[in-house]
Amino acid sequence: MAEAATESHEDPSEETEDLGPLEPEDSGTFQQVTNLLNIMESESTKMDAAGAGFDMRKRLASVIITEKATTEPSVVMNALIRCLQVPEISTQRKVNIYNILQEIIQQEGELEERCVQRLVAIASKEMRGMLEMEGYLRAEVASDTLVALSRNHFSLVMYELQHHLKPLNLTEEFVIVTLAKLANGNVFEFMPYMGITLATMFTMLRLANEAKMRQVICGAMETFCETVQFYLRHLEDSVYPVMTEDQFAVKLFPMYRYFVTVWLRNNNPEVKLGVIKSLKPMLNLLLPNDDLREQVYDYIPLLLAEYQGSLEALFITQVLRQILEMSVVTSSPVPQMQLHTIFTELHVQVCSRAPAQQQYSSQNLTEIVHCFIALARSYPKELMKFFLSQMEMSKEAVRVGTLALIRAVVSADEPRMSIRTIYLAIRVVKNTLSDTRSKVRMAILRIIGQLALSGFQDRIKGWGLKYVSVQLTLSTYKLTNRRDNFYQRDLEEKMVHKVTMDTVRIITSSVSGMTNEFWVRLLCYIMETDYTEALTPICISLTNLAERQLHAKDEEASTSKSRHVDLPAPQKLLARLLVLMSSPYKGEGRGIAMLKLLKTLSQSIAPSMADMWELEIPLLVKYLEEHTEFTWNQKTWEDKLIQFLRNSLKMTRGSNWSLRLSKELNNQIESFDSPSLEKGFLYRALGFTLATGLEADKVEVLLLELLYKTDYSDDFDREGVILCFGLCARGQVKTVLGVLHDFEERIQESEQSWQIGAWRDICLKLAFMKSVVQVTDAIKNIKDLEDFQFAQKATLTGIIMAIIKAEPTDSLVSPVRTMAMEALSYLSKLKPFYSTEESSELMDISIHSVISLQPTGESNESIKTLYTNALRALEQLMEGLMQRHLDPKGLQEMVHLLEKWILSEKEWEREKAVNLHLHLMQIYVQSVGVCIPLKLGQFGSLVGLIAPGTCDSHRKTRLASMDVLASLLDLHASQTCSSWGTSKELELEKCKEDLQGSDMEKIFGVSSRISKVACLQFNCDEVVSLVQKLCENFGAMDLQHDKASVTWICTFLQMRVKELEDKVAEILGAILVHLPVVDHREVRRLLIEGILLLAHYHQETVLTALLRQPLPMESHLTEVWLAVAENVPFARTMLHALMGRLQARFTPKANAASKADIWRLAAVDPLMTLCTIHLLVERMDWDNRLLDLFPDLVYTLLLQLGGSQGQEAVSPVLKTWRLIHTGTLPEEVNLQRVTIRSMQLLFRRLNSESLLCTLEEQGVWTLLESSSTFLQGVSQLARLCVRSPDGYYRQRLSELALRGMASEALSCRISSTAVCVEVRPRSPFQVMSDPILHQKKLLKRAVLMLEKGAEQEDEVLRVLSLRALGNMALGAPRKVRQYRKLLLEKCLSSLQGPSVSTSVTSEGLEVLAKVLVELREGDLGSAFNAISEQCRAFFDNESELLRLKAFILFGKLAQVVRISKKHFFKQEVKKAWVPLMLHCQDPCSDAAQACVATLFQCVHFWGWRALESSADHSDATAPKEMAGFQMTLCSVLTQKKPAVLYNFLLETMTYVKSNLSRIRIAACNLAALQELQLDSDPGVWRAALETLNILDTCSQQRLLASPEGIA
Repeated sequence: MAEAATESHEDPSEETEDLGPLEPEDSGTFQQVTNLLNIMESESTKMDAAGAGFDMRKRLASVIITEKATTEPSVVMNALIRCLQVPEISTQRKVNIYNILQEIIQQEGELEERCVQRLVAIASKEMRGMLEMEGYLRAEVASDTLVALSRNHFSLVMYELQHHLKPLNLTEEFVIVTLAKLANGNVFEFMPYMGITLATMFTMLRLANEAKMRQVICGAMETFCETVQFYLRHLEDSVYPVMTEDQFAVKLFPMYRYFVTVWLRNNNPEVKLGVIKSLKPMLNLLLPNDDLREQVYDYIPLLLAEYQGSLEALFITQVLRQILEMSVVTSSPVPQMQLHTIFTELHVQVCSRAPAQQQYSSQNLTEIVHCFIALARSYPKELMKFFLSQMEMSKEAVRVGTLALIRAVVSADEPRMSIRTIYLAIRVVKNTLSDTRSKVRMAILRIIGQLALSGFQDRIKGWGLKYVSVQLTLSTYKLTNRRDNFYQRDLEEKMVHKVTMDTVRIITSSVSGMTNEFWVRLLCYIMETDYTEALTPICISLTNLAERQLHAKDEEASTSKSRHVDLPAPQKLLARLLVLMSSPYKGEGRGIAMLKLLKTLSQSIAPSMADMWELEIPLLVKYLEEHTEFTWNQKTWEDKLIQFLRNSLKMTRGSNWSLRLSKELNNQIESFDSPSLEKGFLYRALGFTLATGLEADKVEVLLLELLYKTDYSDDFDREGVILCFGLCARGQVKTVLGVLHDFEERIQESEQSWQIGAWRDICLKLAFMKSVVQVTDAIKNIKDLEDFQFAQKATLTGIIMAIIKAEPTDSLVSPVRTMAMEALSYLSKLKPFYSTEESSELMDISIHSVISLQPTGESNESIKTLYTNALRALEQLMEGLMQRHLDPKGLQEMVHLLEKWILSEKEWEREKAVNLHLHLMQIYVQSVGVCIPLKLGQFGSLVGLIAPGTCDSHRKTRLASMDVLASLLDLHASQTCSSWGTSKELELEKCKEDLQGSDMEKIFGVSSRISKVACLQFNCDEVVSLVQKLCENFGAMDLQHDKASVTWICTFLQMRVKELEDKVAEILGAILVHLPVVDHREVRRLLIEGILLLAHYHQETVLTALLRQPLPMESHLTEVWLAVAENVPFARTMLHALMGRLQARFTPKANAASKADIWRLAAVDPLMTLCTIHLLVERMDWDNRLLDLFPDLVYTLLLQLGGSQGQEAVSPVLKTWRLIHTGTLPEEVNLQRVTIRSMQLLFRRLNSESLLCTLEEQGVWTLLESSSTFLQGVSQLARLCVRSPDGYYRQRLSELALRGMASEALSCRISSTAVCVEVRPRSPFQVMSDPILHQKKLLKRAVLMLEKGAEQEDEVLRVLSLRALGNMALGAPRKVRQYRKLLLEKCLSSLQGPSVSTSVTSEGLEVLAKVLVELREGDLGSAFNAISEQCRAFFDNESELLRLKAFILFGKLAQVVRISKKHFFKQEVKKAWVPLMLHCQDPCSDAAQACVATLFQCVHFWGWRALESSADHSDATAPKEMAGFQMTLCSVLTQKKPAVLYNFLLETMTYVKSNLSRIRIAACNLAALQELQLDSDPGVWRAALETLNILDTCSQQRLLASPEGIA
């Protein structure tokens, strides 16, 4: 491997410049600098552990070098440069050197030119080097060093950089970065090079394809443009030739065009951001040019298109604002044809919520406002026309956003907007005055206020003032009539009221010549409103208005005697203000504001009081200013007010002024609650005022009116009337006594009596009910008994409930149950209130009592009346009980009670239940509205219950269900502030009309339309609750109900499926749980289609949920998978996903990067997965498109089967998911059997009879079932697949095997390697052809994987890896030399070591034999010696297999030997000759034959022709021939090498003790033969030879007769 890598490696770097030997005078400096740098580098590594002390030493070393440079700059610089050129220097050391060099450059200034040149060259090379992680740091400091040099050696640095900046050649990243830094730091020096730099960089744009390079160029362009702008602003300081702004612009525009048209469309967000940021400085140079500006306008649509991408909108808007504002400055507006696009893109961002990823949404809105202001200056008519079209859409967000933009246009700074623009804007605003939504009203009010502030006061007179006054009245009315639970709506109205008050303040302080109508409206507001918090600002505004009017009249009349403004009712105003001033610190201190208003209006209210008020009102104001609401005294203040009133009335003696004031005070009494400070003061003030009245008869009328309207059960009112009469009697004694006497007589005349009759049975019950009603009503009217507890309530309730239960449920003959429910309604209002459980029980009993009644006939009117009254009483009771629990929980409880009746099989029960539901829903909406939002999921549950009712067979039930749905949708829209326009309401009305028909098919279509309208109002959680509720009610009623339910489910899934990623599991769970109970085939089909729709968009979630279903697979789940199988493309996708789940066990656990990944990585039962694959493979229609799945499926199943053989085999049975089944799974449903069945099915689907027969004949399936023969089965199966004529199978199987070999799971690696072993040539005739695995793109990966496998501890994996390496040698002989080192190394390692098993060693020997065939002697190198020695070591091994492999390998070595190894191998042959001679008689016949063949291959190494001739003519298999050969060898050795023969004799004798008897016999024979050769007598030789033959024959017969001997 290393040699191959060395051959293919080329070092592109240049050689470092050699400085030559150091001179004697600088060698010491160089050593000193080196030592200091060593200190800095070592201290850097200790920084983290030791803190600041080490940093100080590092800094000290740097200072020493810098100080040294002050005396010998050139020497120190040369030393540092020399240090830079040391090979293999660390990054930190280089950074330290460059930093020191920068300090020296800054302190020294001019340096030796040769030294600078060398430093420039080194830094330039460093800067342009490979930019790996540390390379960036080195390049950056090198760049900074060049910039530092440029301050005094600009030409040298610039020459170096320009040398590497060539046209049509993409330069290095830091060359451009450094040029930008140079331009920024050397503006005037850089300008002569600016033109050529820009031109050259333009030629690089098409070559810059990497995102990083594009970012660098954009950043550089940004810097260059800013540099040019600085240069143009300081032209007078430049000594270089001047370039005009137009010249720069002409050079910049091609780059601008390329940036916008090409790079801005790049998908990388960082590139987009870099381009956008560079456009701003470029536009500063381009836009002043008239010709180029028009061309810039042409590319505005490309900028607008980026709003749809992922780029932050702020940056795009800033560029757009720059263009639009320059168009205004230069009076050259953008083309009109682009206006609509600009309007639309900007407007939609104002009116819609910014995406979550937009971090600068508020700044973006500010920029958009400036854009619209610029557009308003250029195209006011077109802009306002666009605004008008947007306002017609009626969406609240659109209208509010548009009005906000109009306000910004109105508020534009100098120059102010033209009158025409303001006129057009007002026209747009007027079109929305009828909109009643809170946010729209606030936006209009703010525009009116802005018009007043911006000096357009005359434009709001009339319509504007009228609108403000209407909103003031409307918001006050809504706030004073609010309900306790409408929090959200109250908050909105409070905001409207606050904005209204701010607008009133602005108008009254800025608008002159106020219309009388507005003045009157404000006055009426004070006199009529109950919302006292607004009184203070209104009084202040009225004071301002009055002062303005008085000032205007002063100018007209030129006299102060006519200071008078119009007041519709002076007495009413005074009465109102006096009463309100009794609590002066409420409403932000209203007392002072009202006193000042009285003082201002004194001439208008009562001229006779004006002078007195001028004196006394300031004293009252002073008292209030000196105190606070915590220090003032109520009685003291009321006394002061009463005295002020009495003094004022004295000024009107002789007139009816006081009587008119009394009437107004009397009218105020009903406006205040009891008890209250204001009402108490009112009684006092009324008494004093009546006492001063002159007309007694009119005073008498007022007193009688007061007596009759007083509630005498209220102690406060009773005491207040007594006080009033007492005070009045001070001045009207006779009148008061007359009134009291008259009142007493009228009371006596109106007294009435009553009596009670009792009847038996029904009459008695009715009497009892009426008594309960009267008692409870009387108790309720006692207002001061707030804490009263009605102790008999529980007893009465129990009696009444028993009466209701006793009533027949099938007929209605009396009003008893009606009266009983009315009595319960009255009791429910008394304390102690019913608990939630008690209320539920009451409602349940009452509902059952009424709804179960069958409808009456049309003839019996009395029964009809009873029936109607019973329904009304039930509604009132339910309404009253629900009022105590008027919240989402109470609503849910009520619906729960009605649910069983809504789902009843009886038409009349459903009709009454739905109508009651409708009534209570309307009450809930009116009472609660937006104040208390429904609980999460409650809306969907409510809709899910009632939605199928739109397809009810009964027309009235359908229509009532439609009304309930409309009420629910309206409630949800108001609570969520979602868009619910007129078009949707009209669509629902049209649907309701269509529901009145009788054609059920059309009715189902109408229901589907309703669901589409409703779907848009649901969030994802509500969709889940809807589907769950619809599924829960399957089978509760008839088929129509189920079809309606599934219609709604499918509609919602089709419209919202993409948004339901987080909710898919819940929805699918609901469907799967209830799918088994669905009997009708059509409904089941639609539900399954819904499941498939979810799977198309959220495959991983659905797949996990389906695979977590229990086994055996139930029928409904099987039906789902059969539907998947029918859709072949989708089934193919699901098969891929299923295979991924099985393969996940054998791959490293990955971290989830998305929600889909979480589901994909979730644990599933592999057994369920296998069963699913089997089902799909069995039921799918296979064609050519699916055949390419074959290798993936085979491989996946093999991995699964392999994983079931060892310790990893146990299936992770997910018991939690199998709790449904109490029994055990069938015996055939287990991992191994299902896997093999799936494989068998897969091969049958190939329609290859020959292949199936071969599999059966070779017993592949049987082999795969057993763990002992599993790998053999894998090999045979892989071999058959590889021999397939389809090349794709082989290639794909090879790729999968390689991937599996990298798995962390041992079983996966073993199985994959077993497959890899069989990927080899298909026939002996194709040995030289490259099979799939040996192709160039897979070979290297395969070798690396097999190398790792050969190093593993697992014996099986090691053997298979070695075998695969050997087979690769057969399949790719030309590649053996490339990987020879690796192959030889791994094979030799398998021969060494004490722990190496026999099988590993045997495989290593066999692989070596295969490899040697393809190698030459020179390719082996030193490995030849090691192979030879290791091979001889196995000649005498106890294992027959190892001996066989060793003899074969040694023979291969003999064939490889050429000149260089001939001498060495000759010695090896001598050492191996005796074992070879002996093992020719090896007990293993195969080993003996191999030994004989090897022996004769080694004969020629002796170099004796006689011996070679004997070997050529001998038959190795004949013992006599072998004996003759041995005789010839010994004879030759006797003659030529007697010493060698003697050594052979000694070695042969060692084998006499061999464990193998055949070897011992052969050793004796050979030893005797050798000994005889040493005897000189030929006769002795012949006799000995005959004896040996006889002995050998006897021993052979004895061995054959004794099996133990052979063993």
